[in-house]
Amino acid sequence: MINKLKELGPGLLFAGAAIGVSHLVQSTRAGADFGLGLLWALLLVNLFKYPFFQFGPRYAAATGESLLDGYNKLGKGILAAYYVLSITTMFTIQTAVTIVTAGLASSLFGDFISIKTWTVIILFICLGLLIFGKYKLLDKLIKIIIITLTISTIVAVTIALFNNSNPLSFNQMLPNNNLEIAFLIAFMGWMPGPLDISVWHSLWTIEKNKNLKKYNTKSALFDFNVGYLSTIILGIGFLLLGALVMFNSGETFSKSASVFSSQLINMYTISLGKWSYIIIGIAAFTTMFSTTLTTLDASPRAMAKTTQLLFKRPSRFGYLFWITLLTIGTISIFLFLASEMGLLIKIATILSFITAPFYAIINYKLISSKHTPKAWRPSKQLHILSWLGIVFLTGFSIWYLTTL
Repeated sequence: MINKLKELGPGLLFAGAAIGVSHLVQSTRAGADFGLGLLWALLLVNLFKYPFFQFGPRYAAATGESLLDGYNKLGKGILAAYYVLSITTMFTIQTAVTIVTAGLASSLFGDFISIKTWTVIILFICLGLLIFGKYKLLDKLIKIIIITLTISTIVAVTIALFNNSNPLSFNQMLPNNNLEIAFLIAFMGWMPGPLDISVWHSLWTIEKNKNLKKYNTKSALFDFNVGYLSTIILGIGFLLLGALVMFNSGETFSKSASVFSSQLINMYTISLGKWSYIIIGIAAFTTMFSTTLTTLDASPRAMAKTTQLLFKRPSRFGYLFWITLLTIGTISIFLFLASEMGLLIKIATILSFITAPFYAIINYKLISSKHTPKAWRPSKQLHILSWLGIVFLTGFSIWYLTTL
C-alpha cells in the first residue's frame, strides 16, 4: 500500500490541474442552471477524452520521452502548431484559474486588500514555491490537497442529499439556444480539463521517473487512473451540489470573482452548517491554489521544452524565462480585465474545446505509430474508443462553430 502511494504523483498533479475551474465553477454552475440535466455531457466528455489524456503518461513511461519529443518526431509543423496554440491559450488559462483563486482568498481571508493585490500575492507565492521547491514539492503537496478536497466534497454531497426533501430529476436535456450551447461547449471544454494537460502529464511523468526509478509504465497508468477517477467523482459531486442547493432557488452566480467565491463557499456551509465555513473555504481555496500552482509550473515547462526542440539547442528561453513571462502576462491581463471573470473563463474553456480535436488526433497518431513500443500501443478497445472520441470532439466543435 505504501509503495502504491509512493507511485502516485503525476496522476494527482493531473487531477490538481483539472479539478479547478471545470469543477468549482463550471460543474457547479451546470447543476445550478440545469439540475442534473447535463450529467450526460459530464460523463460522455470524460469517457471520450480518457484515451487522449492517458496517452500522455503511457507514451512518456514507455519511451522515456515527453509527448513534445513525440510531436517533434511526427513533424516540426505539429510541434510548431502546439507552440502557437500554447502561446494563444496559456495566459488566458492562467488568468482564469488565478482570478478564481484570488476571489476565494478574498472571501476566506478577508477583503482588506483588493482582488488585484491577492492575485499578485498568490502568483508570487506560487512562483517562489516552484523556483525553490521544484517538482519534489509539487509531488508532496498535491497528495494532501487532493485527499482533503475529496473527503470534504464527498461529505458535503452526502449531507446535502440527506437534507434534500425534493426528489432529484435525472431527466437529461440538450441545450437549444446559443447561450445554452455556448455554456455546454465551455462546460465540456474544461471537463475534466483541456487536452493539452496530456502534454504536461508526460513531462511530470519524466520528472517522477527521475525521482522514483521504479516508476514504470504500469505504475504510470495506475497513477493516471486514480487521478482521472478522482476528477470524475468530484465533477459529479460539484454538479450535485449545484443542483441540490441552487437549482430552482432563483439565485444565480455572480460574474464577480469575490461574490462568486462567497456563493460557492456558502453552498457547502448550507449543506454542512456554519461551523464548516473555514474548513470548506480552505478546501476550496487549496483546490484552486493547486490548479494555479500546477498550471504555472506546466505551461513554462512545456514551452521551454518546445523552444529547445524547435531550435535544436539549449535556449536562454528556458523554464525560468517562461515562468517569469507567464507571471507578468497574467498580472497584466488581470489588471485590465479584473471585472470580467466570467468572460475570461468562457474564452479559455471554449478555446480549449475547439482545440481538443487537434490534441486528440496527434496524441492518437503518436501512440499508434512506430515511435511507441509495440507492447504499449493501444488495444483494440482503446483504438475504437479513440476513434469515437475524435468524432465526438470534432462534431461538437463544428456544431458550436456553426451556431455562432
